[in-house]
Amino acid sequence: MATTVAGSGTTPSRQAPARQPLGVLGILGLVLTGLGAFLLVSGALLRYFVAGDVVKFPLNEYQIATLAAPDVTYFSSAQAKPLSGVTMRVTRTTVGDSAAGSDHRAVWNRFSSYIDTTNGVPYDAVTQRSAFDRRSGEAVNCCGAAISSTAGTYTGPQSGQAFTWPIGAGQQPYQVFDTVLRRPVTADFSGTSTIAGIPVNRYTEVVRAAKVGTQKLPGQLVGLKGQATVTLDEFYQTTATYWVDPVTGTVLDEEHNEKLTLRSGGQQRLILLKGDFQVTPASVAAIAAADRPHRSAIVSITTTVPLLLGISGAVILAAGILLSVSRRRRPSRSTPRYQTVGMVP
Repeated sequence: MATTVAGSGTTPSRQAPARQPLGVLGILGLVLTGLGAFLLVSGALLRYFVAGDVVKFPLNEYQIATLAAPDVTYFSSAQAKPLSGVTMRVTRTTVGDSAAGSDHRAVWNRFSSYIDTTNGVPYDAVTQRSAFDRRSGEAVNCCGAAISSTAGTYTGPQSGQAFTWPIGAGQQPYQVFDTVLRRPVTADFSGTSTIAGIPVNRYTEVVRAAKVGTQKLPGQLVGLKGQATVTLDEFYQTTATYWVDPVTGTVLDEEHNEKLTLRSGGQQRLILLKGDFQVTPASVAAIAAADRPHRSAIVSITTTVPLLLGISGAVILAAGILLSVSRRRRPSRSTPRYQTVGMVP
């Protein structure tokens, strides 16, 4: 009779588990992981690369603003005498030269007309043509840039902020091109406030009396009766304040407390212009209304949309990873296979 060997018989043996199919959860995990990564990358690209090509100052700018100054003193060439206590209005029209601009450069023309509204006579007219970088607002030398007024025409180099502050202006000093001095002057950050509901940075430019030219006048006109004609030094000083939307770089309001005088031997002989010019409330409201859509668009493309994409991407990516990890950790349900051990006779 055949007998069995101890320990012999049918014994189980395990083989490597078969590869599990992905299943619905696995596929969903992969899809969510890919989508989350895509959204994260899209948010970063929009914020740091696309925005730089989209957010720019316009080529076709058009704006009319009015500045007013009460109690102005100025020298009237027509009447050959100083006038005081008058109201002066400055109408400033800014028009973009689209044809002269490019992807990186804008060219704007600004015409400022000074009118003595008390007597209904013109005082001066100033034209500024400046080319500038479409993101930083800094002047570049090209495209027939020039400053023209009754004092003459300047076609030399321009530098500093031309018409605007940079997009994304910081709380720091900036160099601003002064059309009277014909050179940049430092405008220091001097605080924050709100204009028409828009948070703004305030910058202040102070120019102490500086010589800007000379003029020839009859000596009798300036109290020098012993001289038929005299050559006097022209001095300019100002305290200018700018209220700037830091998001768009647009100047919403500004004030210029200016003084132009003629001097000889260190003594003031004649006031050419003295007045405190500020943008009228109606113009401030119009500028702010035009600024709001640009501000909203910039905030959306640089902050809101990238942030939403980033948060959504992070959440979806985390969900995808969790699904993928949980699928891999599920225990195998394969049953052991048995093999028969031969009998020993």
